[in-house]
Amino acid sequence: MTKPSLPDLLHAAVTAVGGTERPGQVAMAEAVAEAVDDQSHLLVQAGTGTGKSLGYLVPALAHGERVVVATATLALQRQLVERDLPRTVDALHPQLRRRPEFAMLKGRSNYLCLHRLHEGVPQEEEDGLFDPFEQATPTSKLGKDLLRLRDWADETETGDRDALTPGVSDRAWGQVSVASRECLGASKCAYGAECFAEAARERAKLADVVVTNHALLAIDAIEGAPVLPQHEVLIIDEAHELVSRVTGAATGELTPGQVNRAVRRAAKLVNEKAADQLQTAAESFERLMELALPGRLEELPEDLGYCLMALRDAARTVISALGTTRDKSVQDEDAVRKQALASVENVHAVAERIANGSEYDVVWYERHDRFGASLRVAPLSVSGLLREKLFADRSVVLTSATLKLGGDFNGVGASLGLAPEGTQGDDIPVWKGLDVGSPFDYAKQGILYVAKHLAQPGREGSRTDMLDELAELIEAAGGRTLGLFSSMRGAQAAAEAMRGRLDMPVLLQGEETLGELIRTFASDARTCLFGTLSLWQGVDVPGPNCQLVVMDRVPFPRPDDPLMSARQKAVEQAGGNGFMAVAATHAALLMAQGAGRLVRATGDRGVVAVLDPRVERARYGAFLRKSMPDFWYTTDRNQVRRSLAAIDAAAKAAES
Repeated sequence: MTKPSLPDLLHAAVTAVGGTERPGQVAMAEAVAEAVDDQSHLLVQAGTGTGKSLGYLVPALAHGERVVVATATLALQRQLVERDLPRTVDALHPQLRRRPEFAMLKGRSNYLCLHRLHEGVPQEEEDGLFDPFEQATPTSKLGKDLLRLRDWADETETGDRDALTPGVSDRAWGQVSVASRECLGASKCAYGAECFAEAARERAKLADVVVTNHALLAIDAIEGAPVLPQHEVLIIDEAHELVSRVTGAATGELTPGQVNRAVRRAAKLVNEKAADQLQTAAESFERLMELALPGRLEELPEDLGYCLMALRDAARTVISALGTTRDKSVQDEDAVRKQALASVENVHAVAERIANGSEYDVVWYERHDRFGASLRVAPLSVSGLLREKLFADRSVVLTSATLKLGGDFNGVGASLGLAPEGTQGDDIPVWKGLDVGSPFDYAKQGILYVAKHLAQPGREGSRTDMLDELAELIEAAGGRTLGLFSSMRGAQAAAEAMRGRLDMPVLLQGEETLGELIRTFASDARTCLFGTLSLWQGVDVPGPNCQLVVMDRVPFPRPDDPLMSARQKAVEQAGGNGFMAVAATHAALLMAQGAGRLVRATGDRGVVAVLDPRVERARYGAFLRKSMPDFWYTTDRNQVRRSLAAIDAAAKAAES
């Protein structure tokens, strides 16, 4: 039987989802097929509207080996499992003569735990907690959520939190879910045979395509105990997010509350001496944390070092004691013991890691208005981990609309542990970068405007000239503005100023759920939406209601960000340009994502306005501009106002 051709398969899949084939999508599919066949690696930049999901799914399904697809956002996971994969599998079935199976797999805490649901959360008397199902009144928000979860448990097939609509609060979900470390294990649990998380793992073992998230991929790589089934091809979508997700998974934290919780959980399960030792160490740690000032600890202070060693040793003693003592008075002892063990093991692991003081770790204090002080530790770099764990024994395809920064892929490649493209040598992963472009004509559809006449933004103080410029731009655009700010303080100040000056609604992130804000913004042309990080990446509003995207300043990391500043310093000590490798790359990635909010469909028109003159004047400005879509570029403020007014007039004419 002749093997079906890739163009035929792609055509069938695109037709099935009601799309149209695009040259970039065809080029991407061919490159993915080649990388998979050669067992090499590919970084592919595919602009919005390329149809990149099919660009990687079709060649991966045609190859016939098991594929893992990891995404950063819930929205894309849902799109793949509920829309793209079912239609693609149906379309390819006649030509492939087989029907590839697919499944979704997430971390254990994303699934309803039947043991928790029926037996309740292990009680912590000192915390004033009781069985939440008995404590929560049926009329309270928590009570209503828990009653709804009980009903849902009888009808759900997957137990996946994201299948519950509307959703419930984190507090309610925490009463019916369990982290992997606290799980009893299917063989010991009375509900093991019906476990939703175990069922998801079994489905994944049998599937040809497993859709997961970056966090689970990171855990699979870091912890050494495989969570994902064996696979030959790994596809990482939204790959610009991967490094931060892996860093998050590899970050440890100690807080007084967390340590005290471990003490309470273990106290009734171990002998008095072991419990007292941990209690004493916890009290010393709490006293120390009351005096902690935010910032990086380049060297561990002597008192903190002693305190951490005391915590580590006490936690080790408790872990040993937990294995030998039994207490028949404790209800559901196995679950209580497992929860206590997980808490104490975490304290032990983080205390030991920080006390050991690896040169590859960054340690810092953080202080939060609501949660108090915490001690954190994160890897200086995850590139070595990714090179070792990601690119061995399988072909890896990484794709996103923003992987090419400053004109090439080497910056993103370096963050993933890859040598510059084309480098040869033993144990050096072979990869290539491909930019398949976009179906949009950016030069005709959009303008990149840099307000070079404004004063350079300082660290503090109001920017009255920037606010004047913002008001004039919004008026010219007739609303229709997405404001992307580098800080929440900046977004709040701008929203307050615009509400006082303009006769149009200004929505502010945090005043309503993000989904509700975006829906309101998309439904009313005169409305503006201001916010920070999640808006730079999470807004998809095609059409005339988003025709002006404003960035208040270059979104460099904060100078006092301990991890970013440590990474920058490390690059400089190795002889590199730390500012360009860390701060400018971070800013370029965000600006590329932010600029991508403007043109979401072939009919979209508009302006991306950057109210920071450094993008024109500074030496790194060209690098930032090259990282954004290829819009028509200007610094002429009058030209931009005329263009915005014309775009607004055309949109109004079309609406009427």
